[in-house]
Amino acid sequence: MTQATKPSGTAVALALLAGCAVGPDYVKPAAPAPEAFKEAQGWKPAQPRDHALPGAWWEIFGDPQLNALEQAATHDNFSIAQAEAQYRQAQALVQSAWSSFAPTGSATASTNRSRSASGQSVAVSGVRNLFNVALSASWEPDLWGAVRRQVESSEASAQASAATLQGVRLSVQATLAQDYFQLRALDAQKKVLDDTVAAYAKTLELTRNRYGVGVAAKADVVQAEMQLESARAQALDLGVQRAQLEHAVAVLTGKPPAALDLAAAPLTAKPPPVPVGLPSELLERRPDIAAAERQVAAANAKIGVAKAAYFPTLTLSASNGFQSYSLSSLFNAARRYWALGPASLSLLVFDGGARSAQMKQAIDAFDASAAAYRQTVLTGFQEVEDQLAALRILEQEYAVRAKAVKAARESVALTHNQYQAGTTGYLEVMVAQAAALDNEQAAVQVLGNRMVAAVLLVKALGGGWQASALPSPEQAGGEVEWYEYFPVPVPVR
Repeated sequence: MTQATKPSGTAVALALLAGCAVGPDYVKPAAPAPEAFKEAQGWKPAQPRDHALPGAWWEIFGDPQLNALEQAATHDNFSIAQAEAQYRQAQALVQSAWSSFAPTGSATASTNRSRSASGQSVAVSGVRNLFNVALSASWEPDLWGAVRRQVESSEASAQASAATLQGVRLSVQATLAQDYFQLRALDAQKKVLDDTVAAYAKTLELTRNRYGVGVAAKADVVQAEMQLESARAQALDLGVQRAQLEHAVAVLTGKPPAALDLAAAPLTAKPPPVPVGLPSELLERRPDIAAAERQVAAANAKIGVAKAAYFPTLTLSASNGFQSYSLSSLFNAARRYWALGPASLSLLVFDGGARSAQMKQAIDAFDASAAAYRQTVLTGFQEVEDQLAALRILEQEYAVRAKAVKAARESVALTHNQYQAGTTGYLEVMVAQAAALDNEQAAVQVLGNRMVAAVLLVKALGGGWQASALPSPEQAGGEVEWYEYFPVPVPVR
């Protein structure tokens, strides 16, 4: 079964016979890029062999569970499936545009039974039949390039749809990674709270023993109980957020929430080095920038379509068939007839300003899409700078938090020993333990934020995608089966 990306045999030949294509040729809008990212100063680069992100970018985090979830989301997510269907729809529009290059043909068959009125002079009196079978074709040459500009616009739109598909895929993958690391951060917080509950339980037991021998006051026991139950409540409260994140991960992988159960596993990983590259490379990495640029190209071609409406159109037609009063002699050579024409040349003289308005609309649409492209580029630079700053600052904060956690643990140990020795009250123990818990939780939250910022940096850099992965204009129409150009069913093996 023969396949082709376009009806090249007929369409290309007809395109070569046509005249020039009116309208401006496309020039990519200028989008100035800085020489370097502002926040990349002092950024720790990846190893030379890791100069670019891999396609499966999530593997740089080294988490097998995340790898499996990302693979499931890439294949089973319904938002990605919707974007794939929309891309196929855009490809079909390219095929539809290409069909305008070819002539249109039709086959007709008719029969007529009649009887002449009395008194009329006719060659054949009485009842008679008239049978007719004919093939007809008409063609409107693309003299001014309206069809070519429409094809150009459709191909650019299909390329934009392909980039949008990759953008949706990247968004789903990044959202899943964010939810996953936030869930693991909650697991880590839960472990901190569980360890704290265990420590508070021991402190409560000690306080009760001291109260039993008359060394501690009843108020100390009540405060210890209050502190223990408060920590337990905090641990339970994390369950709500964790359940919601687990449900979100399930939906992203194309499963109902009840079908996914992620066992608790505290977050222990650290953000991997992410290859940033140069700002100018960002224009070729981000699918949303590529989609916006292709939309500009599509809008530019629409100007040519609007301009071609000012020029006359030529229509050529021909027909060939058989006509007979008898069905048995219908296909005799003597019953054959043919006709060339009519050939018509038409020019719209007055339309009340409709063509002028359409031209202005096409130009304004181009200006809007060009501005949207430049804004998308700026937003891309901003997102990279934001995440670079976040990672740099959060790394510094995490180092400070680690020192605070170490100091808080030492403070708890010292205060606890002093309380056992009777040299300090239980209030000091409570204050030290509360401070230690706050610092432990803050450190875990900062680590979770660092992982999320690393994911967002990867997303801002395009997730390892390159604009060279876009389908070429020749590929934008997809594969077309040859039998699709026949008006009657053809058996397919």
